[in-house]
Amino acid sequence: MMTFFHRSMEMKHLFLLRHAKSSWDHPGLADFDRPLNERGQKAAPKMGKVIVEKKVKPEIILCSPAKRTIETAKLVLESSKLKTDITYEKRIYDASTRTLIDILKSQNSDIASILLIGHNPGMSDLLTELTGESEHFPTAALAMIQLKIESWNRIKDGAGSLNWILRPRELK
Repeated sequence: MMTFFHRSMEMKHLFLLRHAKSSWDHPGLADFDRPLNERGQKAAPKMGKVIVEKKVKPEIILCSPAKRTIETAKLVLESSKLKTDITYEKRIYDASTRTLIDILKSQNSDIASILLIGHNPGMSDLLTELTGESEHFPTAALAMIQLKIESWNRIKDGAGSLNWILRPRELK
């Protein structure tokens, strides 16, 4: 079934990626500095393959500067062969939904798709706020939200619908 939209109605696409599983092997290490564990190092490239299969081509990537999100981004980009530039945004680390929405609102309206790499509870809460759906959002999960907005500064609660969500354990 084809759906037609009025020409003035644009769609934005937001991809949410939670960092892969991190290590707790060093109790004295600050949360911000925790690296990926072995499971995370295997899951992140799997999600890169999903990006290829789903033909995900974000125009920009916004990423928390925490060690585990940087490592996740690197492994995902390597396995997907995406050449998209990454902007490290310190406000993503430990961000509330409001902060994440503010970050998205500040993006250029010409950008059609964004990949946001961050942490919970912010990522799951953002998915729920934008779509009204509550989904289990474990480490390395990737979701695609379609937003019925013409400009990022118009993003608001309920503006989107969840197209799909994939979790590493659901993949081969």
